[in-house]
Amino acid sequence: MNPSTSALLMDLYELTMVQAYLEQGMEEPAVFEFFVRKLPARRNFLVAAGLEQVLDYLSELRFSQEELTWLDQSRQVSSRLLDYLGTLRFTGDVESMPEGTIFFPHEPILKIVAPLPQAQLVESRVMNLLNYQTMVASKAARSVLVAGGKPLIDFGLRRAHGAEAGLLAARASYLAGFAGTATVLAGMTYGIPLYGTMAHSFVQAHADETLAFEHFAATQRANVVLLIDTYDTEAAAGKVVSLARKLRANGIIVKGVRLDSGDLSDHARKVRRILDEGGLPHAQILASGNLDEYRLRDLIRTGALIDSFAVGTAMTTSSDAPSLDCAYKLQEYAGRPCRKRSEGKATWPGRKQVYRHHTPDGHLDHDFVTTHDDRLPGEPLLQLVMKNGSRLVPSPGLAELRRHAAAQLGQLPESLRALETMPAYDVRISLALQDLAQTVDRRL
Repeated sequence: MNPSTSALLMDLYELTMVQAYLEQGMEEPAVFEFFVRKLPARRNFLVAAGLEQVLDYLSELRFSQEELTWLDQSRQVSSRLLDYLGTLRFTGDVESMPEGTIFFPHEPILKIVAPLPQAQLVESRVMNLLNYQTMVASKAARSVLVAGGKPLIDFGLRRAHGAEAGLLAARASYLAGFAGTATVLAGMTYGIPLYGTMAHSFVQAHADETLAFEHFAATQRANVVLLIDTYDTEAAAGKVVSLARKLRANGIIVKGVRLDSGDLSDHARKVRRILDEGGLPHAQILASGNLDEYRLRDLIRTGALIDSFAVGTAMTTSSDAPSLDCAYKLQEYAGRPCRKRSEGKATWPGRKQVYRHHTPDGHLDHDFVTTHDDRLPGEPLLQLVMKNGSRLVPSPGLAELRRHAAAQLGQLPESLRALETMPAYDVRISLALQDLAQTVDRRL
């Protein structure tokens, strides 16, 4: 059984609640929305990601006989619930913001309308998928914004929190604007361009550093990028220059070198001079080693002679903001608007739409969150993507999503591009939604 596709990938309380719903005959349509309550520290925007995996999950949702047998033996559920789960298929509707869309707190990026047991049962996995990819895409987008067009590569698999996380991080970062990934399975699964060089172990396995470079070049003739900081960075750069003459005679061109430690800016300056003076002005410098958007910004600002960057752990784990304050909340049941009023966690009731407004020069200006049937000026962000359990149109390719994300980032005003916390983007709650909240409060 593949854990990432198992219907049992949920919290136990989903099953206990659904059992109670069934016993009480509560199967009317319910509306749940996924949104973020507040931005993480030093974040000014988020990038929606993970919808494709959510739609796959909903389309393929079913309990296997093995899972049903285990549930029966666990004595956690009733025979009625087992019968229900045995024929369960998702039959609801889904509205969402397109992946790559910029969004802000209190704006739903996903809305599910389905019979209450179905809409409840999918809560944990829907949150799991949207939270992680949105978190990583938002982190990756910050690096894209400060890199000034220089290529960024995902190097994060080895420290990702599990196999699925590493794969989805490659997807989310590519969607956000990274040039590619070192994760091979992401190349096969999503068609993401693959990048890779060599490890220090390859150099150490050879008695001579130059011999290591020569052996690597002989087997990677079209992609000779050599790691030069195993021992002495500048000395290794000199060895690359000397070896390049020999390789050129055999039709092999040194494509670049990689720096992975030390003062990257200083090393890059010295290595660039060695390469240029040695007849390798075309050889590019790739830098890696605990990079994040802050170190990238510092390197770019100081004019570091680095052509591309590999970003790993900090992006894949979103180390400075490893989770989102997100929620998947019931907003309507059987036509009755619902509202949570818990202290610090109150929600706006009813099914919603978000309308976006731009400045005359095309930058984001403000958004309106309002009720679903309150038509307002602006661009509606939530789109119907699934009806009665079936997708309405084929999923857009990752290349199309990248273009959408790039266009969205291009619409950010300068203040929201900052890596420090800036005045919050203007998200307005419509009068219609405020009136609905007051009506619900009076009823409660």
